[in-house]
Amino acid sequence: MRAAFYCSVSRFRSGFLTLALVAGPLVCGTSAQAAAGVPFLAHQALYDLSLVKSRGTSMDSARGRILYKFSGNACEGYTSDFRQVSEMASGEGETTLSDLQSTSWEDADGKSYRFKIATRMNDSDQSQVDGIAERSGDKIIVKLKKPVAKTFTLDGDTVFPTEQIKRIIAAAKQGKSLLELTVYDGSDNGQKVYNTLSVIGKPIAGDIPGSSPDPSTTNDQMKKLTRWPVTVSYFDRDTKANSGEQTPVYAMSFELFEDGVSRALTLDYNDFVISGTMGKFDVKDQKDLKPCK
Repeated sequence: MRAAFYCSVSRFRSGFLTLALVAGPLVCGTSAQAAAGVPFLAHQALYDLSLVKSRGTSMDSARGRILYKFSGNACEGYTSDFRQVSEMASGEGETTLSDLQSTSWEDADGKSYRFKIATRMNDSDQSQVDGIAERSGDKIIVKLKKPVAKTFTLDGDTVFPTEQIKRIIAAAKQGKSLLELTVYDGSDNGQKVYNTLSVIGKPIAGDIPGSSPDPSTTNDQMKKLTRWPVTVSYFDRDTKANSGEQTPVYAMSFELFEDGVSRALTLDYNDFVISGTMGKFDVKDQKDLKPCK
């Protein structure tokens, strides 16, 4: 049971890291304008984490917080800073505290991506990932400094985190319901690549708060914007299904505004489900988004 619990903790931590890097947590910027000309929003958001359900695992409870900051502009690129502290408890009374911090930068055209990730579980030594990925012709060259120095290449059709969000919004604007992408975000040991499937629901008018309003739906600026329910399933690219359909490592659901802000987060790890409820939402001074010269 203890091994299963630690496996759950590891996947939980990895999943929220991907959440941070892919959309920080799904609150990010990709270019000066979104698919239909809506600027991405510089802001800070706080999310409260809690266990929704456990499907026959040793997971008894989970709680924590995520603090995310986004800033930048289309000329200099976009930076996201993420901090997640979480506590998970097993039915046997064992508790694990994890602390995850990441900083990532991506240029507006999705050609270059830099990332630094630090994680710590209980009193263990901090593990780090540090690297840069850059497009070169029809491929992507990744250079890792940590955890070990290594250089490798990815297929050129792989996208970085903010480009992924940009394409999801573009697909939603076009009325598409499905989108498949291969994504590299530097998570895990810096070598993980995911095949993703995004399912996009019908648009929701910004002035409709939904069944669980939060600071994003009550914000006057956000009320002017459309959002879509989105579920993204993440599949390990290197894992082959033995038979039938491949099971995703995890899936995340959220409502995505056309300015890149997301709310009502849910992560499904197959054997347990975690929610992230927005507790605070602060729009940063838009002077931070300087126009290109």
